[in-house]
Amino acid sequence: MNKKDFEIRTEIIKETFNDTRHIICHIPIDELELDENIRQEGDFFLTEDGGIVDLEFQLTDFREEELAKYVELAEDLYEKHGQKVSIYIICPNEINVYVNEFEIPSDADFTIRLARVHQDMCKTILDGIKEKIKKEKITEEDLYVLSRLHKICKKEEKHYYMLEYLKIANRTRL
Repeated sequence: MNKKDFEIRTEIIKETFNDTRHIICHIPIDELELDENIRQEGDFFLTEDGGIVDLEFQLTDFREEELAKYVELAEDLYEKHGQKVSIYIICPNEINVYVNEFEIPSDADFTIRLARVHQDMCKTILDGIKEKIKKEKITEEDLYVLSRLHKICKKEEKHYYMLEYLKIANRTRL
């Protein structure tokens, strides 16, 4: 993760989730030693108190199955590292959230919080990836996110986001 992406994500964590802990660094996912069956997505960070923060962008409706994946991730991280785990999930207004926040019984020390954003998340994501393309090569994860935008945007924008994904995907594969 480059410095700019790091700064943007840490600012999101502080502003959106009111987490005032100092974030020291980004943790590459392979260094977390997660079990194979555990969700392997998101951006992971280490806080000055040794905690682990996972920032996620939810692009599909949020149901119990999604929550279960995040609980399994939090428990696996806690089991392996023995530190508090905070999973922060950004949900655009265009998706439905079918799960209420409540305390989940567990031996692990974790919190899972969702935040709905009222800005056009699809536009924000597309603009961010277009900016990234100007400076560096985009990742497979970036392409995956782009491929999902037409599923969560407004109905009248589906064609636009699919076309933008196809243009970018085609150019990166040349």
